Amino acid sequence: MGIFTSKKAAPAKAEKAVAKAAPKKAIAPSVAAVPAAAHHIIYRARITEKSAFGSEKGIYTFDISKEATKPMVSLAIQALYKVTPAAVNIVNIPRKQVFIRGKRGMKQAIKKAYVTLKKGDKIEIV
Repeated sequence: MGIFTSKKAAPAKAEKAVAKAAPKKAIAPSVAAVPAAAHHIIYRARITEKSAFGSEKGIYTFDISKEATKPMVSLAIQALYKVTPAAVNIVNIPRKQVFIRGKRGMKQAIKKAYVTLKKGDKIEIV
């Protein structure tokens, strides 16, 4: 009998398969760690015509880090602006090829977050 056909090897393989199939818990960032790194998560507020209309409805737009997640953005907003977001939506914008003044180039890919606040909450963007 070969190594792979022994009866003792089968239960060990089954245990490994069960261990790999177990779902992993998402690790949320701690509240203490995020305020220190809030400026590394949220780069800047996006000031556009579309974001101005959204801010009237309580939806604010921010450029964020590529590694940022919804819980991280929520905690960073709490640390920077002292408001609690009701919802956070994230959009990845792919890089695009542009042609400006006879030269070809690429617009950089960005990741942005739409942060919805409760009625009555506001963020003062300077």
